[in-house]
Amino acid sequence: MLNKKQIRFCLDEITKMFPDAECELKHANPFELVIAVLLSAQCTDVLVNKVTAELFKKYKTPEDYLTVSLEELQQDIRSIGLYRNKAKNIRKLCEVLIEHYGGEVPRTKAELEKLAGVGRKTANVVASVAFNEPAIAVDTHVERVSKRLGICKWKDSVVQVEETLMRKVPIEEWSDTHHRLIFFGRYHCKARNPECPTCPLLDLCREGQKRMKKEKEVNA
Repeated sequence: MLNKKQIRFCLDEITKMFPDAECELKHANPFELVIAVLLSAQCTDVLVNKVTAELFKKYKTPEDYLTVSLEELQQDIRSIGLYRNKAKNIRKLCEVLIEHYGGEVPRTKAELEKLAGVGRKTANVVASVAFNEPAIAVDTHVERVSKRLGICKWKDSVVQVEETLMRKVPIEEWSDTHHRLIFFGRYHCKARNPECPTCPLLDLCREGQKRMKKEKEVNA
C-alpha cells in the first residue's frame, strides 16, 4: 500500500497528465446530467453523448418523458445497453421528481440515491458536477486505478474504495481527483493495455512492474 507521500506524488503526476479532466457526459442542466449518468451504466460516454444529442432535443422536462409510451422511449435509447430497464427507470425517476421535488433534481446525495436507477456512483457524480458538492464517484476506472497503484486493497469493495480515497485525498480535491482518475484509467492505465512503459508512476506501481517483468520474460 502506498504511503501518504507516495499518494501525493501520484495525484500530482496525474494532475500534470490530465489538468483539465472533467465530466465528459454532455448536459445543459442537472436533470440532463442525471439522465445521462443513468444511461451511462455499462456503456461508454461517447455512445451516451451520441444518443442524448437527439434525446435532449425531444425531452426537456420530466413531464416530457411521461407524455410518450414506454415503448417509444425504449426506441429512442435502443442503441444503449440495458435500454429496456433504463427506460423504465427514467420514467420512475421523472414521476418521483414531479411528485416530490417539483420537477427539480434534489441536491443531496441521500435524496439522489432514492431516485430510480440512481445508485451511489450516480448520486456522487450529480452532486459533484451539478452542485459542486465534494464527492468521489467510484466507477470501473477509479476502482481499477486505485487498486493497481496500491492506494486501495484488491479485495476492497466499491464503497471501501470510495471511503479510502475520501480519507487519503484532501476534501477540496475530491471532485477533481475523481475526474482525473477516470481520465488516467480511461486514456492511460487502461484495463487491457495499460501504458506502463511510459507511465510516470511505474516506480511506485507494483502491478505495472509485474506487467513489465512478464513482458520482458515473454520477449526474452
